[in-house]
Amino acid sequence: MDFNTDDAVSRRIKAFTDRVSMLKENDLYFYNQPIEEIRGGAKVLVHGREMGMYASYGYLGLLGHPRINEASRKAIDKFGTGTNGVRTLAGTLTLHDELEETIANFKHAEAAVTFTSGYVTNLTVISTLMGRGDYVLSDKLNHASIVDGCLMSGAEFRRFKHNDMDDLEHRLEQIPSGVSKLVIADAVFSMDGDVIDLPKVVEICKKHGAYLMMDEAHSVGVLGKTGRGIEEHFGLDDVVDIKMGTLSKTIPSVGGYVAGKKDLINYLRHASRAYIFSAALPPAQAAAANEAFKVILDEPWRVEKLRRNGELFINGLKSAGFDTMLTTTAIVPVLCGSDEQAFAMTREAQHHDVFVLPVVSPAVPEGQARLRATVTAAHEPGEIERAMDVIATAGKKIGII
Repeated sequence: MDFNTDDAVSRRIKAFTDRVSMLKENDLYFYNQPIEEIRGGAKVLVHGREMGMYASYGYLGLLGHPRINEASRKAIDKFGTGTNGVRTLAGTLTLHDELEETIANFKHAEAAVTFTSGYVTNLTVISTLMGRGDYVLSDKLNHASIVDGCLMSGAEFRRFKHNDMDDLEHRLEQIPSGVSKLVIADAVFSMDGDVIDLPKVVEICKKHGAYLMMDEAHSVGVLGKTGRGIEEHFGLDDVVDIKMGTLSKTIPSVGGYVAGKKDLINYLRHASRAYIFSAALPPAQAAAANEAFKVILDEPWRVEKLRRNGELFINGLKSAGFDTMLTTTAIVPVLCGSDEQAFAMTREAQHHDVFVLPVVSPAVPEGQARLRATVTAAHEPGEIERAMDVIATAGKKIGII
């Protein structure tokens, strides 16, 4: 098909193609860069150059951990590289049961179920639980997978203002009595790095008889004294009905999970289309995830080091004059303003061996383009100081600070 014809699909494709071409011509395109080697968690080899990695989701520096690698190798030796099919039929291995038991214990839940990706987890769980006549209420800054799951469910979809508990309660008050209601929020917001007001959300949900779902993609390993997530962070235990998380960020594997009551998990195993019709997690990935949860508990120093590194990074960038919004976590937005300024900041940083990436419209509102920078437990303070110096120099050159 010729995508230069004058129809809506072709126009959309051409607009993006032209934008990418323009960025590449001006040395402003830094997406989809192949990483040649990962060196110790905090450094990577890109285009033959060693760079400090400040765009990683591996918050505790577990990628390449000897115990996790060994567990993965043993799983391949025992089970091979794939499974015999979907979980419901011949695809369930003892590894999958072990992983789900580990997750349930880690999250202080009765049971857990795993899926093939975090995106798929949100999509299928929301659309399996909710349907026409039900209501789903989602924080305005929730991840795209949550939004897509809400839309796919067919339920009445309402957004409340970001972390605004008065607006959440107001919207719940507008819902007719006698209908099912689900409130969903990220625990740590993936673009802003701030934390949902869980105690207040729990209070409001109980008052209005709403189920509560938390997406903990960016909070497991990050929040709480032992890294168990947002409930531990606020000193609460088992107050979230649907505890969702991923296996591809702090946990260096792939997949997603939901933990909760046994009846909920049993229902998802028999009603979720993504569970029924998707191949099971490969043995190596299931084993890696299982071991990673155990390493988090066995090496609590990682959680504390991450917290210190996050504070160093946030405070240092603020002192330099940057706006880091309301972040209190390892996700640190460095506001740049226009898309062009964010691209230019990225170019300056990467040319000086600091691997950061821009987030621009429409992923964030126009005028709020940013570097979405992250630190991990693998970084040393001296490395963070150097990265901040590079970013500050770039900010002065471009006129952001």
